[in-house]
Amino acid sequence: MSRLSRPRRGLIPLIVVGLYVVAAIAAPLIAPHDPNQADLAVRLSAPFSHKGGGLHILGTDELGRDVLSRTIYGARVSIAVAVATVLVSGTFGVALGVAAGWRRGWLGLIIMRIADIALSVPFFLLAILVVAVLGPSLVNVVICLALVRWPRYTRIAYAGVLETRERGFVRGAVAVGATDRWIVFRHILPEVMPLAVVVATLELGLMVVFEASLSFIGLGVQPPTASWGSMLSDGQQYVASAWWLATLPGVALFGLVLAVNLLGDAVRDRLDPRRRVTRTSRARSRNRAAARLIGTEQPGA
Repeated sequence: MSRLSRPRRGLIPLIVVGLYVVAAIAAPLIAPHDPNQADLAVRLSAPFSHKGGGLHILGTDELGRDVLSRTIYGARVSIAVAVATVLVSGTFGVALGVAAGWRRGWLGLIIMRIADIALSVPFFLLAILVVAVLGPSLVNVVICLALVRWPRYTRIAYAGVLETRERGFVRGAVAVGATDRWIVFRHILPEVMPLAVVVATLELGLMVVFEASLSFIGLGVQPPTASWGSMLSDGQQYVASAWWLATLPGVALFGLVLAVNLLGDAVRDRLDPRRRVTRTSRARSRNRAAARLIGTEQPGA
């Protein structure tokens, strides 16, 4: 967090994501109305309308429910699904990747071939299969997304383990008789986790979009629970007469995904060792070029 607060490109999206998280946690305190309370007398009211004894800042939907309150509560669903999916798929994927990279042999071959098969399955096809078997719910959405995304972490962890196990400190630990558990937790995981964190940060925004997509087609969170995807689906038929129904939840979804993606780029720039090496090499090249121009480069530098 201290690293991200230094550059402006990381600080601004961090603040935006923090505001979304605070709004999701404090939704009962800041939402002006009950998100599920319907009032047909004020249905399709325009933004900033005074109807039904209260102010509806973002208007009401086709059932008279406050759009602002539902948008705030929708952030809860999107953030909860994204974080839970990243935790489940990341933990499961990294564990399999480390096991495949350290053990190798037939175990590694089986794990990586299963990961390749999972990557080849279309997302929506797997979603339909999971929902058909388990039924649509918040937990099943997390299970569905975790089943789709764990191979990304497995491949990254597998490559990281293969690279790390050939380093001197790992070979030294093996030579002195350290156990596999000691080597994995003390030497392998600290090298693999920064890569996994980079992938997890970039995956958060994608999980928000996937959750909204499932809710949009009716396979995600079920009514009356507020979800940005279901709000977009309900509002698409009123675009001409009540533009705020689909526009405002879409803007909220766009803002969160954009902020998370920018934050993921900042995390990648700070934690990805390949980018650190690239930046260091470029800085050295610029320094050598400047030294040549002013004639101060030492022989053999």
